[in-house]
Amino acid sequence: MKNTLLIALRFLDRATLATLKSITIIVFLLLTILISANVFVRFVPVASMHWFDEIIEMLYAYLVFYGAAALWINKEHLKIGDWISGKLIRGKTQQSIYKFFLEVIGLVFALIFSYYSARLTTLAMDVTNVFAIPKKVLYSCMPASGAIMVIYSFRNCVVQFIHVLKPEPAGA
Repeated sequence: MKNTLLIALRFLDRATLATLKSITIIVFLLLTILISANVFVRFVPVASMHWFDEIIEMLYAYLVFYGAAALWINKEHLKIGDWISGKLIRGKTQQSIYKFFLEVIGLVFALIFSYYSARLTTLAMDVTNVFAIPKKVLYSCMPASGAIMVIYSFRNCVVQFIHVLKPEPAGA
């Protein structure tokens, strides 16, 4: 039962990460194409791109927030203060406690971000000017990525708390 659950969770981790990476790559490619087309149209006015700003704004939001969630899963996001643990804190237990404290700060940040982004998304009643896309669609990437960050921050806190209770041997 335990192994089956771990296999399922690992599969879910890989699927979530692959989805976020795919979204980020596709959005980046779309941004590249649209920005290149906009530059071309400015020099060779063959078409109007009056809708350009709305789509670019939405794509940038998706790129930034889903990309941040992907980095969060892999623990590749910016970690302020983690450089201290190896230089100033000597014992394995103290390092584990310090890293747990950092994970809790990350969890608190993710919770606050998720709460306010969900509020912003649910309160957004207006639509975009050209396509009349509800702003909720534009903002939806923030609570979705925030929820992913909360889940993985909670996981990281649990893992780090286990390291506090059972520190690794000095040779490991």
